[in-house]
Amino acid sequence: MPRPSVATLGGSSDEIEAAFYEALQRGDIDLLMACWSEDDDIVCVHPGGPRLLGAGAIRAAFEAMFAHGTVRARPVQVHRVVALSSAVHSVAEQVEVMLPDGLHQAVVLATNVYHKTPEGWRMVAHHASPGTAPDAQVVDAQRPVLH
Repeated sequence: MPRPSVATLGGSSDEIEAAFYEALQRGDIDLLMACWSEDDDIVCVHPGGPRLLGAGAIRAAFEAMFAHGTVRARPVQVHRVVALSSAVHSVAEQVEVMLPDGLHQAVVLATNVYHKTPEGWRMVAHHASPGTAPDAQVVDAQRPVLH
């Protein structure tokens, strides 16, 4: 089966990131993997998990997650560093987690790295760690201007 293309979503790392989080929420492994580069050196680390190298290991980990349902994660705060052919997004994610006593909100801090490839922007790294509630709060304070 041919791999779905997310290149039609547009020409930015933001659009690939939006497709990635949509795929998590829908449990769509094909869309999720289409967000990743086809490069052998891609890497993924889930909170408390091992380093996963390559598309096969990454796919297997997400398939295992989706076997238990979708991943209800949404970015609430994104800090971007974008260059001509790479972008790094530092993301605070709000994640809904079902525990024995009901639904809880958790915070995950993730770094998503994208490269511009011949197929368009693609994820090459996703590294996530547990966060705390203050990490997800939107800070309205204006940065000082340095001259």
